[in-house]
Amino acid sequence: MAYMDVKPTAKANGKTIVLFHGKNFCAATWGETIKALAAAGYRVIAMDQIGFCKSSKPIDYQYSFHQLATNSWNLLNKLGIEKAVIVGHSMGGMLATRYALLYPDNVDALFLVNPIGLEDWLAKGVPYVSIKDWYKNQLTLTTKRARAYQQKTYYAGQWRDDYQKWVDMLMIQYRADKEDSAWLSAIHYDMILTQPVVHEFDQLSVPTWLFIGEKDNTAIGKAFVPDDIKKQLGNYPVLARKTAKAIPESHLILFNDLGHSPQIQEPERFQQALLNALNTVFSKQSE
Repeated sequence: MAYMDVKPTAKANGKTIVLFHGKNFCAATWGETIKALAAAGYRVIAMDQIGFCKSSKPIDYQYSFHQLATNSWNLLNKLGIEKAVIVGHSMGGMLATRYALLYPDNVDALFLVNPIGLEDWLAKGVPYVSIKDWYKNQLTLTTKRARAYQQKTYYAGQWRDDYQKWVDMLMIQYRADKEDSAWLSAIHYDMILTQPVVHEFDQLSVPTWLFIGEKDNTAIGKAFVPDDIKKQLGNYPVLARKTAKAIPESHLILFNDLGHSPQIQEPERFQQALLNALNTVFSKQSE
């Protein structure tokens, strides 16, 4: 399991932040966030989950959020980290939620950055898609298709040249081994679609912050539903507020003009919101 353990570049404050990446992301996509956190005195752990990026990618592994959360806990335990703020983006938000449900005593706070899984897609009309059908779909992934999706969803229709490296990061894995990459992607989609966390939000017992770009429209499986159902999915302005009401001790920060990846689209703005939230979390703990 590959990970970065970044020491503070300013006076250490003794606190640790753990970053979980999304499905089409890696620990590296947290780069600007890591720099800002380290400069504020935090130790930062950014993991590549098993099956992703620089970590090993077994195709016959039992992928589940419970297992990935357990892997993460084992790593932090090995590093001697008893408690941390857990930050999850996209699919990493589902994983971070599962982690907080499994290990609440080890969580200072839960930060969810445009998490997916704020709705149960199967319950809302998305049909079950078999792993084999996901695999066929992912075999057809191209750089052009990946870029078009990221531009529309991650960046609310905007595009800058510096976004291209994240398309390349995803596609280089397909160029290295197209069949295995497509199969792993299919398994991950199945995990996301069939292991919802939305029904357990009310069981969260840690302070939780939601950082939501309202131009996001992510909804797994929406390509497989008719337009009338598709219009009901991925409505982040509605989902954000509904989720904030469902989670005890939650706080909602909205970016009304940003998409699925606010930490990449507007890093300085996101980092300021993140650091302000961290200051609030730890100031309350010291009261």
